[in-house]
Amino acid sequence: MNIAIFFGTETGNAEMLADDLSTALEEAHETTVANLSDTAPEALRQADLNIILCSSYGDGELPASAQPFAERLAANPPALDGVRIAVFGLGDREYHDTFGNGSMQLADSLAGRGATLVGDRVVHDAASGELPEDIALPWAEAIIAGLEQT
Repeated sequence: MNIAIFFGTETGNAEMLADDLSTALEEAHETTVANLSDTAPEALRQADLNIILCSSYGDGELPASAQPFAERLAANPPALDGVRIAVFGLGDREYHDTFGNGSMQLADSLAGRGATLVGDRVVHDAASGELPEDIALPWAEAIIAGLEQT
């Protein structure tokens, strides 16, 4: 399966997770990793599955590297029918009012343009003591397995 992994980050955690996830999946799948800041929304049509890893920043806003993507998506909204998206967030539950808002904003924007969200949107809690890759890899593998069975 051709899997594109995109990240939106402020401090680099989502980028590190994207690299880890790509490394874990690349033996069985063709994977690419890209920063959302360098991505045109139309690029999401090129893969069988798009995994988006996105943190939240400040008061639940998109991180700096996801903002240009969101602006392009809003300014020239493409039809994304048939595009499959899986969204994984990074956040800190101590900020309960805004926990996971960055990834939720992206998921809602993409779904609003016709993209199909596959799997549950999961948000890693930095305060949990668990490593994000310990949650993201089984999550991604379950989504991929479900898609391969259809």
